Amino acid sequence: MKRSFFGELYYKAFRSGNTLNFFIAINTIVFIVMGLFSVIDFFAKTPVSSFLVEQLSLPANLNRLLYRPWSIATYMFTQVDFFHFLFNMLWLYWIGLIFLDFLNTRQFTFTYLAGGLVGGILFLILYNLFPSLGAGFAVLIGSSGAVYAVVVATATLVPDYTIRLLFFGNVRLKYLAVAFIVLNLLGLGGGNLGGNLAHLGGGLLGFVYILQLRKGNDWSRLIQAKKKKLRIIKNDAPRKSKETFTNQEYIDSILDKISRSGYNSLSKAEKEALFNAGKQDQD
Repeated sequence: MKRSFFGELYYKAFRSGNTLNFFIAINTIVFIVMGLFSVIDFFAKTPVSSFLVEQLSLPANLNRLLYRPWSIATYMFTQVDFFHFLFNMLWLYWIGLIFLDFLNTRQFTFTYLAGGLVGGILFLILYNLFPSLGAGFAVLIGSSGAVYAVVVATATLVPDYTIRLLFFGNVRLKYLAVAFIVLNLLGLGGGNLGGNLAHLGGGLLGFVYILQLRKGNDWSRLIQAKKKKLRIIKNDAPRKSKETFTNQEYIDSILDKISRSGYNSLSKAEKEALFNAGKQDQD
């Protein structure tokens, strides 16, 4: 049965199992709702939109945070500025597709959420260690920290992967990540200190996570739902089953080869092995 336009959007966002689409959809819905309330507030002279921003953004003041602890999660899905929203979603989509070419949806979910969490925690720590920064009034809002985690994780995983950028031509992901980090370090002295801290915190999480993944430590397993396994006992003599792909050392060697020579240097068998390994643990 052919779906309607909105039915197709709903399926891709909430029923397809694609976490990238799901996160983009949540960010988009929140942005649209906030925008609608802003229009209503403008004509009706009501404070609903400002109230929502206050409830969803992450406050640096710990006393205020105590009364809205959910903001450590909601801030990373909330944007009120159109270009802030647009560029975050474009980068998340472009780089997220590359991420999911090599790793699975659970790992993507962990990278996004953990990147946003680490970015928020770094924001809270530094603002409260240095009261002169203005912790009493500062708030953090936007998905940039989570998006930076995905960007840096992907650049760490496949540093020589090339994308084409308008005005810049072909750019390797490792140079793109370095440019982002340098710009945010320079931005620490500007007017968006909190945002730059969140970006750096998210990027750090993405970088360390991939380093640990190369060592066989997949932190994303922390959010893996435990599944009950049905045990079947047979009296037949055991037969050798088709070997499944579980060789972490082989995966690491493929990732190292990508780092040295790029994805295109892989053989067909290596590409298939990497693809199968990335899909093996999907929920």
